[in-house]
Amino acid sequence: MKAIVATDQAAEAAGIKLAERPEPTPAINDVVVEVHASGFVPAEWEWPSTWVDRSGHDRAQAIIGHEFAGVVTSLGYGTTGLSLGQRVFGITDWHRDGTLAEYAAVEARNLAPLPGAVDFTVGASLPISGLTAWQGLFQHGRLQAGQSVLAHGAAGAVGSVVTQLAREFGAYVIGTGRAADRQAALDFGANEFLALDDGDLEDIGRVDLVFDVIGGDIQRRSAGIIRPGGTLVSVVGPAETRPVDGLAVDFVVESVPSQLVEIVNRVRDGRLRTHIGTVATLDDAVPVLNPTKRRKGKTVIRVRP
Repeated sequence: MKAIVATDQAAEAAGIKLAERPEPTPAINDVVVEVHASGFVPAEWEWPSTWVDRSGHDRAQAIIGHEFAGVVTSLGYGTTGLSLGQRVFGITDWHRDGTLAEYAAVEARNLAPLPGAVDFTVGASLPISGLTAWQGLFQHGRLQAGQSVLAHGAAGAVGSVVTQLAREFGAYVIGTGRAADRQAALDFGANEFLALDDGDLEDIGRVDLVFDVIGGDIQRRSAGIIRPGGTLVSVVGPAETRPVDGLAVDFVVESVPSQLVEIVNRVRDGRLRTHIGTVATLDDAVPVLNPTKRRKGKTVIRVRP
């Protein structure tokens, strides 16, 4: 089968290639999924699991990509809850071969049904961005109606979902990003927008929750505007500066099928939309995944028409 593999850690995206790999077979409690579309997170080059397995051994030509949508074609021994021919979407284990391939072997417990009204490209754009937003806001951020949320990167793949979910649950959302992202962030539901390239975070005032996807100096300054009892949620590693009388939480997204169902039902009903930027075929994926300029939104690779 065709697959996109990582060959050189130092080269990162410049070291990927389209290769032929054996089709996977399902282990106990696995399914094999015919992949129709796969999302991709550029930060994957920074994940240790891209380059070594759980024992610390080098992974030779690991298949990249870890979120996808497709159709179940094979069931492993003991697999329950899914059936042949079923439309599914979800996240694969970080240490296993990924989803930028014609087929992927996945633990059945990591998958959720994909409604027929949601196409595969949209389904593939949801798992990591959607679950990151959901878990950051509700599990780790303990968001309550009436609170204020500072959503960094509010027009991005994760930030746009953060903005929409926070608004739905009754929060006042201040989005940030580049000046060029202002209208997109407002279109996704931000009540206000601050351009980080020419605005001052301290002018925002106090907020209850900061959802950070940037890190560095922006994260350090954000900690200073959190109200007592508030929370800084980070997906870019531990916070260097903690909010005074508040919490700082960093987390790695987990696959929770019940949350995937909550997210995809909102997409199906028109309450939530994802920010899909670039879409390409598997044959054309290598240059798309190694861009020469910044790309907006989620990159999705269509593996099948």
